[in-house]
Amino acid sequence: MRALWLDDARLRYDSAYPEPTPPPAEALIRLRLAGICNTDLELTRGYMAFRGVLGHEFVGEVLQASDPDWVGRRVVGDINAACYQCETCLAGRHTHCPNRTTLGVSQRDGVFADRFCLPLRNLYPVPAAVPDEVAIFTEPLAAACEILEQVAIHPTDRVVVLGDGKLGLLVVAALRLTGADLTLVGRHANKLAIAQAWGVAVCLEDSAAALGQADVVVACTGNPSDFARARTLVRPRGTLVLKSTYNEKLTLDLSSFVVDEVTLVGSRCGPFEPALRLLETGLVDPTPLISARYALDDSLAAFVQAEAPGVLKVLLHP
Repeated sequence: MRALWLDDARLRYDSAYPEPTPPPAEALIRLRLAGICNTDLELTRGYMAFRGVLGHEFVGEVLQASDPDWVGRRVVGDINAACYQCETCLAGRHTHCPNRTTLGVSQRDGVFADRFCLPLRNLYPVPAAVPDEVAIFTEPLAAACEILEQVAIHPTDRVVVLGDGKLGLLVVAALRLTGADLTLVGRHANKLAIAQAWGVAVCLEDSAAALGQADVVVACTGNPSDFARARTLVRPRGTLVLKSTYNEKLTLDLSSFVVDEVTLVGSRCGPFEPALRLLETGLVDPTPLISARYALDDSLAAFVQAEAPGVLKVLLHP
């Protein structure tokens, strides 16, 4: 089968990659659509030292499963394949299972291939009214929804989201539904215009200091130099949410967190059901984020495009 895989931080396209064989309780899934995200780009730079097929944002069709009710269904899926037997899993924290594999990120081949495997309990049916090009945003939108699982955001709060990339835009798409006084800070007028069309206030990065301080600041850039800016935007006893990983080490003034009693929250994967509801009802329309579409055969070129300035979501179809 065809696959795009990573070996020693080098991307390789293979038209004869070994076919996957689903273990018990896992499904064999045919790719319908995949999305390239910033994590995929970081993996090509050596993040996590991953070796294998890349990709974790997908819409697929179940070809084979121990439960026949799943066969033929259109699905998206949680990327964390947990053991569900350890103390962490039994406490309801499966995304932090110490025995987990992670689709296309750690110890498990991903979705940039004709076929791949994932446990049945990780799968979520895609509602019939949601097209593939909308459903492909389920996983990153779920990550945006995770903020609302972790932080109580009230309609009276001031919230600033720093970073106008794919994740930052999906975060404001979700947080705007809280009724909070919400502003997106970014560097690109064309990306900020997407948020403006959703009714979100926007601000260029150079003017962010004039915003004053906010109750909640969400950092979505992954750029170490932006961390200090995010910190200055948080009021005393406010909350700073880190939504992106950093490929470089940060230099922190932790004393300021103590003096101002700032809460620091790390935020990663999130709940799929509410993300699918937001997409099905149309409360979130992510399609303006699609910049380009490529065939799987042209996946190397797709990655070059995904790295280009100003580009948002690049999709791969089989």
